[in-house]
Amino acid sequence: MSDTNRRIIILLVGFTTVSLLPGCTNWEKNYRASEKNYRASEKKYKALEKIYTSQLQYQITDLGKVEKYSRGVKSINDNGQIVGSVGLRYVWVETSCGRALVPRGHSRAVLFDPTGAGNNTELGSLGGKESRAHSINNKSQIVGSAQTNSGNVHTCLFDPAGENIDLGEGSAICINDNGEIVGVSGDHACVFQRSGENIDLGTLGGDHSSAKTINNKGQIAGWAHTSSGDMHACLFKPEGENTDLGTLGGKESYALSINDNGQIVGQANKILNDFMVYCACLFDPSGAGNNIDLGTLGGGYSIAYAINDNGQIVGSAGTSGGGRSRACLFDPTGSGANIDLNMVLPESSGWVLEFAISINNNGWIVGKGRNPAGEEHAYLLTPRSNR
Repeated sequence: MSDTNRRIIILLVGFTTVSLLPGCTNWEKNYRASEKNYRASEKKYKALEKIYTSQLQYQITDLGKVEKYSRGVKSINDNGQIVGSVGLRYVWVETSCGRALVPRGHSRAVLFDPTGAGNNTELGSLGGKESRAHSINNKSQIVGSAQTNSGNVHTCLFDPAGENIDLGEGSAICINDNGEIVGVSGDHACVFQRSGENIDLGTLGGDHSSAKTINNKGQIAGWAHTSSGDMHACLFKPEGENTDLGTLGGKESYALSINDNGQIVGQANKILNDFMVYCACLFDPSGAGNNIDLGTLGGGYSIAYAINDNGQIVGSAGTSGGGRSRACLFDPTGSGANIDLNMVLPESSGWVLEFAISINNNGWIVGKGRNPAGEEHAYLLTPRSNR
């Protein structure tokens, strides 16, 4: 076990934060409290290290290069089919307002080759140059967005054979096994219909919303603005009142994934040691506010991107010392026994996994990291028992 891996689940509250609250003068007190947490977490790590390394090990497959500042892969179904986008990159340029990230090239929706041989299938567009694949269901139906020949961005139901279907203005984010498609059109979350008569899912009293996920029971989650303008995670109800899922004590949250058991994950903010921090969150679907802070890997930031039907949650989390985020398998109880996925790779892999984006019901995980050459590549993790 390398020194880097030995720091993996040290769960101190670090100082990698989003914003410093006004009037913070307790630096020394905060530092001493964090140092105490660090020592306690070290002991906890040593007790758990043998369990994790002996019971959970993954094989990694390199899915190929993805561009910097892009996630690349977006979704994996239970058959191991993987979709995402390649081609679009971002570069820093000097502008009249200072340095800014500017897109270069064109995003292309792809069905990745899961063997790592690089035989990816480009899914085309709707006549334009750009396309993005966001979700694939267990019937191999793929949705996302694509440019038309006039340059407008429309919702797209992709066909690997090339007969893509235009579902009108907007962007599809998720499709369930029943073929129900959700996303955003205009300023609101919606359910897309092939007839074009889309269902507007409304908001939480504000102006904007977006549907990010739908399970096989038709439950839809995402985010919506409240009447005060705050962005809150939302459980949408097409035939009833939407449910505000709240936060972790701050003002913002959003939901990214819902499984067939109705468990919802995403990110929410809170105030900790006079800082505003953003943490992965398991939301209370009733809206009663009993949300669970899923913690980090020792840093001050985390996000949960996906949850499967077995309750396994993946995402990304900050590490101690303000280092780069690491791909994370979260402890759903919120007790902090999170696993840095770099810890459960073969010792000689040479990879640094930064994001875990999607997980299927077999426990297969896709995400983005740096390969042994230091290049940003998409990856597939499969439990060794499955190989």
